[in-house]
Amino acid sequence: MIQKGTMPRRRIALQLLAVVLVLWSAASAAPLALAQESPTVHTPPPQQIEPPGNTPPPNAPTEVERYTLSHDRYEKAVRYSRAGYALYFSAVFIGLAVLLILLEAGLVGRLRDFAERKTEGRLLQGLIFIPLLIVILDLADLPIHVIWHALSLHYEQSVQRWGSWLLDWSKAELIDLGFLTLMAVLLFYVIRKSPRRWWFYFWLVALPIILATFFLKPLIIDPAFFKYEPLATRQPELTSDLLRLTERAGLEIPRERMFLMRASEKTNQLNAYVTGFGASKRVVIYDTLLQKMATQETLFVFGHESGHYVLNHIRNGFLFFSVLLLVGLYVAYRLLHILLERRGSSWKVYGPQDWAALAVLLLIIETLAFLSSPVVNGYSRAEEHQADVFGLEVIHGIVPNSPQVAAHAFQAMGESDLADPNPPPFITFWLYSHPPLADRLVFAHSYDPWGRNQSPKYIKERK
Repeated sequence: MIQKGTMPRRRIALQLLAVVLVLWSAASAAPLALAQESPTVHTPPPQQIEPPGNTPPPNAPTEVERYTLSHDRYEKAVRYSRAGYALYFSAVFIGLAVLLILLEAGLVGRLRDFAERKTEGRLLQGLIFIPLLIVILDLADLPIHVIWHALSLHYEQSVQRWGSWLLDWSKAELIDLGFLTLMAVLLFYVIRKSPRRWWFYFWLVALPIILATFFLKPLIIDPAFFKYEPLATRQPELTSDLLRLTERAGLEIPRERMFLMRASEKTNQLNAYVTGFGASKRVVIYDTLLQKMATQETLFVFGHESGHYVLNHIRNGFLFFSVLLLVGLYVAYRLLHILLERRGSSWKVYGPQDWAALAVLLLIIETLAFLSSPVVNGYSRAEEHQADVFGLEVIHGIVPNSPQVAAHAFQAMGESDLADPNPPPFITFWLYSHPPLADRLVFAHSYDPWGRNQSPKYIKERK
C-alpha cells in the first residue's frame, strides 16, 4: 500500500494461526536476509502526459517542500495518531492478559472437557473446542475495535454506519472462524502424527495454503467487504495513462486487472494497493484517491504500486517469510514444551496433543508477533522506500515536474488521512510499516539524480 495506517489489526494471535501459529509479522521479508540485485528496467524515451488544469505548474506558489498542516488539522492528526498507538499496545496487552487468565483459571481446560463430554470423536472435539476459544478471544478483543471505529468516525476517517460496521465485523469473524478452525485441525493432526517433527511438517503443509489464500483473497474475500468495478469503466483516460506507465515500468497489467474500489461508501482515507498473483494479480485504487488527487498525482501512486511488482517485493517477501516461518515454528515447538513442563498441570493442559494446548500456542504466537514487529516493519519501510524511488523514476519525463507532483500527493494524503506529522522515534521503529509521511514528502521533493548527472536506480532509458 502507498500509505501507513495506524488502525489496530484484528486479533493478532488468531490471524497468526491462519498463517501458521508463529510469526504473523514475518509476512514480509527482511532486507538483509534476502538481498537482491536492483532490477534495471530499460525503457523507450518517455512520452509526456499533459497535466490537467488542477496540477500545479513548476515554481507555483503552492510548491510543497515539507509536510505541513493547519493548526486545527495538526492537533487532530496528533490526537488521532496517538490514540491509534495506544489502542495497538492495549490490544496486545489485553490479548496476552485474556489468554493468561483463561489458562490460570482453568477455563481452557473446562472448554476442552466440555468438548470431550459432547463427543468421543477427536475431530468433532476439535470442531467444538476451537471455535469456542476463538469466539471468546474475539469477544474480549471487540471493545478495542468498537473504540477504534468510534474514533475513526469522530475524526472523520470513517463514514461507515454502525450497522454496516457490525455486519463487516461479523463477516470477518465467520471467515476467520472457518479458516482458523481448519488450520488448527491440520496443526493438531500433524502434532499427533509426528510429536517431534510437527513444526517441519506443518511448515510444508502451511506454505501452499498460504499461497492459495493469497491467490484467492482478491477474488473471494475482498469483494465481501467492498464493491469493485473496472477502472476503465469510470476513468478511461486514466486507464490509458496507467497502461503507458506499466509499459514503461516493464510490467504487464492489462486494463482488465485495474480496479476502482468504492471506498467512499465506508472511509475517507486515500489509498491504492497491489494484491494477488498470477491470474488474480491486480491493482486497486480507492475512489477517494481520484476524488482528492489530481490525475498526475494518481499516476505517481500507481508508479509506487507497480514498483512492488517490478522489484519482486511479493516474491521475496514470501520466500523470506517461508524461512522465518520455519524458524518460528521450531521456536514455538520448543517454547510449548517448556511452558507445558512448568505450567501444564496447573493450567490443566496435558501435553502438546491436548486441544487445550492451542491456547498456549496462541500465547506464544502473540508474544513472538509483538517482539518481532520492529524487524518486520523495518523491512517493510525499506521496501516502501524502494517503491517510492521506483514511482518517482517511472513518472520522470512523463509527468511534468514529477518531484513536486509526488510531494503534492503525499501532502494530500497526509491532510486527508491525518498522518502523524512527527511520530516518536520509538513508534516509528516499532509500528510503522511505511516511512513517516513527512520523510517521504521531503525525499520525493529532493530526489533528482538526473539533475545531478547521476544514474537512476531502476529506470534506464534505451539509447
